[in-house]
Amino acid sequence: MSGPNTSFDPKQVSALSAESVQAAVAEALTAIAACADLAELKEARLAHVEDRSPLALANREIGALPPAAKVDAGKRIGLARQQIKTAWEDREAVLLAARDEQVLTQETVDVTLPTYLAPLGGRHPLTTLMERICDVFIAMGYDIAEGPEVEAEWVNFDALNVPPDHPARTMQDTFYVDSADSGVVLRTQTSPIQIRAMLDREVPIYVIAPGRVFRTDELDATHTPVFHQVEGLAVDIGMTMADLKGTLDHFAQEMFGAGIRTRLRPSYFPFTEPSAEVDLQCFVCRGESIGNPDRPCRTCGSEGWIEWGGCGMINPRVLQAVGIDSSRYRGFAFGMGIERTLMFRNGVTDMRDMVEGDVRFSRAFGLES
Repeated sequence: MSGPNTSFDPKQVSALSAESVQAAVAEALTAIAACADLAELKEARLAHVEDRSPLALANREIGALPPAAKVDAGKRIGLARQQIKTAWEDREAVLLAARDEQVLTQETVDVTLPTYLAPLGGRHPLTTLMERICDVFIAMGYDIAEGPEVEAEWVNFDALNVPPDHPARTMQDTFYVDSADSGVVLRTQTSPIQIRAMLDREVPIYVIAPGRVFRTDELDATHTPVFHQVEGLAVDIGMTMADLKGTLDHFAQEMFGAGIRTRLRPSYFPFTEPSAEVDLQCFVCRGESIGNPDRPCRTCGSEGWIEWGGCGMINPRVLQAVGIDSSRYRGFAFGMGIERTLMFRNGVTDMRDMVEGDVRFSRAFGLES
């Protein structure tokens, strides 16, 4: 029986010879050093480091060697593969650093440039104006009253001393829910809220009633079939026109600035007696354009005053209709259009801009609270 083949020369396996191993290492190191980016380095890894590389294939031949030769061949292959792996890792670190530096250079953000923020939009100015008006009157001790938009004809007309043959009750001015005989309408003013307040509350009564109202008007620059009003009501002992005038002066100054005055012109409303139109001193020329051709005012037409709303002392018939003793109590009421007030305050020239829902209109007013 023959002994082990101790004379086997591992050089006879060409892939394991020192020359072949050195050549494979030199080729791998050259390929790795020549890689210009991570993609090329990945190809070099597949060719010279992974399981199909020349040294990985040569490593499989070691198992066929006699025991005396395996140690020397294994050490030679192991050192060679480690040398290539170290070179690959060093090159990877260099290329990663170069890539990161390039990314930082290309994606540099100039923090001094102006930023672009998505627009926040804005609340509708009619909403914010109504809230501001309510705040003014809450500070004066008034309560906020509300009521239904679909209203009984008696509350909308009869209780307000509007007779059955009054032109406002026809279908040319009023939206009837069903027919003119239905007795149900879309409220034409916020005065029905005042009627309900007097029916539900004990005297003294101080309420402000903002809300949406409906009339059969054509939509144009100064009219809309759906608009907003704010009406005030005060019922107490000893109320006079002086109380009404003082309230309106304070309201006007809160809306249009200090020093603005109001004046009352005789007029007629079925639910107030005496009645008056409320004129607002022109907030542009402050009356200085009157009789002054050198300083004309387009806002007031050089008249010095602008019509704002209506007012008056509550008609005793209205108080009687809601069960309040008109011999003991008196009161005043007033009403202004919210849209008209907004047009005065902010220079809006076309009422259609308020109802078309264009965000560019409301955005100009911002998120006023």
